[in-house]
Amino acid sequence: MNRFPLLRGLFLASLGVSALSFSSCAQELSKPNQTLKDVEILASDSLGGRLPNTPGHAKAQQYLVQRFKSIGLKPVGDQYQHAFTFTQRNSTTQQPGVNLVGMIPGKSEKVIVISAHYDHVGTRNGKVFNGADDDASGIGAILSIATQFQKQKPQHTLVFVAFDAEEQGLQGSKAFVANLPFAKERILLNVNLDMVSISEKNELYASGLYHYPAFKPLLEQVKVPQGLNLRFGHDRPEQGHDDWTRQSDHGSFHAAKIPFIYFGVEDHPHYHQETDEFKNIHPTFYLKAVETITQAVQVLDKQLSL
Repeated sequence: MNRFPLLRGLFLASLGVSALSFSSCAQELSKPNQTLKDVEILASDSLGGRLPNTPGHAKAQQYLVQRFKSIGLKPVGDQYQHAFTFTQRNSTTQQPGVNLVGMIPGKSEKVIVISAHYDHVGTRNGKVFNGADDDASGIGAILSIATQFQKQKPQHTLVFVAFDAEEQGLQGSKAFVANLPFAKERILLNVNLDMVSISEKNELYASGLYHYPAFKPLLEQVKVPQGLNLRFGHDRPEQGHDDWTRQSDHGSFHAAKIPFIYFGVEDHPHYHQETDEFKNIHPTFYLKAVETITQAVQVLDKQLSL
């Protein structure tokens, strides 16, 4: 998540992750375990913090393309990779970026975009900032949601996007919204996930209902797992820096007048620190959060008009 400006196997081997991490590879992993494995892999030291245009970032991209394929997502266009260019803050030099886009066709051509970002801030002074919560957790969740919907055909077309260069100022989502691969009128909303795996209070927030109150009665139908608190908020202008409306990739959709719901947690001591590692996420909370978000997407898919 980009909150600073506002305040404060073949592919397994190529990723360089230890064999110990994959001791159970010989047998099929359960869905929850696979979700945790996705986070563990993306947050491993071998990916170097996933700073855009670094070898570790390329490994993350390579891994996610394989996961999109293994889940059975269809490319949107000729391939999953949607290239764009962006300019770093305080620089005039353009850099390449790559969003990864796959879909599950529904009975309707109306689209729900489900997103998270796969980049992070890289390595600084020899310390790897792995970004397990920010935002490997969101990527693991959208992969889990996609897997679930492959078992039950959705009413609407679900488009899954792994955004690049979020930490550089929402660059991937800005490029995506500026050059949509389908008509803007087809998009019902964006469901964005950024930081969903760490909460001492077991609180997951659904933000955006202040702007789009029609979604509130739908989210109130979600059967929240015991031990998790689904809260609404962090989306009112008077909240200042606690207003998350523009603090992650959903902000690009909102700026284009495309509705959004953002799922996330409040800041914690590991945010943008080298301690944002897989070992420090809260697995029980995380899996309940993934279950909650999946149910929310199911409710939205079933009840939004076709």
